[in-house]
Amino acid sequence: DEQMKNGHLAQQAHRLTSAPGVGKVTALTLLAHMPELGSLSPKTAASLAGLAPFNDDSGRRSGRRRIKGSRPRVRKALYMAALGAIKASARLRAFHQAVSARTGSAKAGIIAVARKLITILNAMQRDKTNFA
Repeated sequence: DEQMKNGHLAQQAHRLTSAPGVGKVTALTLLAHMPELGSLSPKTAASLAGLAPFNDDSGRRSGRRRIKGSRPRVRKALYMAALGAIKASARLRAFHQAVSARTGSAKAGIIAVARKLITILNAMQRDKTNFA
């Protein structure tokens, strides 16, 4: 709360919390653990947040793609934000349902929404705009 009284951080946090599902805790987690947010490509932002699928292939075997590594605090905060965003936004709810139906896994749909959310937040920080 002390740091939020600073004008620059308060503006960034307010911008982040304008997105559906993103609350004060998620915004502060992103500001603290991903200060480079807004200067990254969408794939890099997802990878740094630990939301990019990495393959598990070896030889002829093609394993499942899994998310792993990077910044677990950011990944956990975005997972919870994705749960809220699915309930708050019809567009993200439809995206979640489409991915869940395609993959057969509700959790894969949640992770897909979290990845979409980090790309949206990255663009919002880059362009200095609120969620539309």
